[in-house]
Amino acid sequence: MDDFNNAVERIVAGLEKRNRFLNPKEREVVAYHEMGHALAAMALPGSDTVHKVSIIPRGIGALGYTIQRPTEDRFLMTREEVENKMAVLLGGRAAEKIVFDHLSTGAPNDLAKVAAIARTMIMRYGMSEKLGHVALEKDQRSFLTPNQMAAYPQPRDYGEATADAIDGEVRAIIDGAFERTIRLLKERRDLLERTARRLLEKETLDEAELSALIGTKEGDDPDSANQPFKTLKRASTSSTASPRSP
Repeated sequence: MDDFNNAVERIVAGLEKRNRFLNPKEREVVAYHEMGHALAAMALPGSDTVHKVSIIPRGIGALGYTIQRPTEDRFLMTREEVENKMAVLLGGRAAEKIVFDHLSTGAPNDLAKVAAIARTMIMRYGMSEKLGHVALEKDQRSFLTPNQMAAYPQPRDYGEATADAIDGEVRAIIDGAFERTIRLLKERRDLLERTARRLLEKETLDEAELSALIGTKEGDDPDSANQPFKTLKRASTSSTASPRSP
């Protein structure tokens, strides 16, 4: 099983780069960044289970990574689930803002994914109250099936005013998701500190270790007031990127 998991991580996140040395401050930033992803995923309903969090660099530009492992194929998501997905992607950036009061270059992939999701919500799925139930995009690719072959760009059939409104709605959705993630992690600041420090010590935390640190057990009541997170029986990655990554 370990060999299988290692193979999956190698495909999803790339080869380990233990010769890529980070200075102590960078390691600390990466640890909080990755735990921000992990804690947001473990807090929000409908998120895939966090399988592993690591601050060991992998691939071309990943300085750390959080792997979530789904248990089923998904072809339909509610707006709430889509917004939760965005919040998880923004968890790393939100953790950096809370702990260090800065924004770093470590989240370009997260931001690109969030922007694509927000734009798709508005233009294809009609999830904007301002623009209404209108499909404004002809490209049929979806963030639910990211491996589909890219289609040629389609000409738009709406005007500049609508384009400006789309841009405004994209910003509003992303800003709302970021503020929501900030609030979520601030409520769990002590837990963020404890888990990030542990990640700095061990470099990698698996699902069992995360559950032990957080104090959840399988089968606990997710609505209990004393339960900060619920363990979901339900592979995507979020990663901290090097400025040199494409």
